[in-house]
Amino acid sequence: MPTLEVVVNGLTFPNPFVIGSGPPSTNATIMNKAFAAGWGGVVAKTTALSDTTVVNVQPRYGKLRSKSRDNVGFQNIELISDRTFEDWEDDFKKVKDTWPDRVLIGSIMESFHKDRWQEVARRSVDAGCDALELNFSCPHGHPESGMGAAMGQDPAQVEEVTGWVREAVGDTPIWAKMTPNITNITVPAMAAMSGGASGVSAINTILACIGVNLKTLRPQPTVQGYSTFGGYSYLAVKPIALRMVAEIAQASPGITISGIGGVTSSTDAIEHMLLGARTVQSCTGPMLQGFGMVTELIEGTLAFMEQHGFETLDELIGKSLPYLTTHHHLVELQTAKKAAQAARRASRDNAWGKGDVKEETAALVSNE
Repeated sequence: MPTLEVVVNGLTFPNPFVIGSGPPSTNATIMNKAFAAGWGGVVAKTTALSDTTVVNVQPRYGKLRSKSRDNVGFQNIELISDRTFEDWEDDFKKVKDTWPDRVLIGSIMESFHKDRWQEVARRSVDAGCDALELNFSCPHGHPESGMGAAMGQDPAQVEEVTGWVREAVGDTPIWAKMTPNITNITVPAMAAMSGGASGVSAINTILACIGVNLKTLRPQPTVQGYSTFGGYSYLAVKPIALRMVAEIAQASPGITISGIGGVTSSTDAIEHMLLGARTVQSCTGPMLQGFGMVTELIEGTLAFMEQHGFETLDELIGKSLPYLTTHHHLVELQTAKKAAQAARRASRDNAWGKGDVKEETAALVSNE
């Protein structure tokens, strides 16, 4: 039987499926439920030091449905955790006491101050986090104060902050979470690696407007008649996520990537891994499908590996990357194929005349 166990930055995951930072990881109770369901890792909801003001609104979600009423997209305007950091320290300890063999990743975000980043990082690790994910990518709310995506869009800040955290936590694995709300995602990704990151997580949600209510003329989700741009996720963002995961993998072969974006089934997860992801995160998926979706992720991936003869995940991770190329190369490949076909036709007397005579002649000239 194939195995789903994978080692990432020295951490052993029983399977590569990780709860992404958000509502499905908002306290110890729900994180313990995720591990009990079979998830290999959990990234806690993003937290900051207790004096960071966090006030959520209701409603804060919106669904994009197809004409057949299937959920294809999901938008949220939810902020990072509104709980005190002291509460989080207690929860990290509770989760690790209950699940010592599972991987707990703390997600942290702070303003551009070295002492604040280093304090929240040290305290998270001291409380039991096996690794840290640096949230350089939250697309709404805190960017107005220079945090989240605002910081992630500045490669110099990404590199400097990553360096601060690396200095604070020593050899603890650090993943920098990338914003897709940028022209070239490889630039901040490489900046994070230069700063000392162990790897990157990609992508966070895409800044979007889910739609407009055609009766009230108000954008959605609507709060007291008004709205704001929010983070867009679920199946509809998968093509963009796959492209960005692949771009990072191509820019830095061997880089550790935790793939995120549009993971609703094992097929989606496998595609992320084939394009370079070593682990795969899902947040909106379990929100809409429940933690039990991990059963299909596990069974579907094992069936795929058995079908293709893969015994370990290392054999399939990045397997599809060599087949991504440039448009110009595609033209060259197509031209070469046509020339080969012409040569085959011209090599037999009864095939002459089926194509262009000049092309058939040229195909048989050794010094054309």
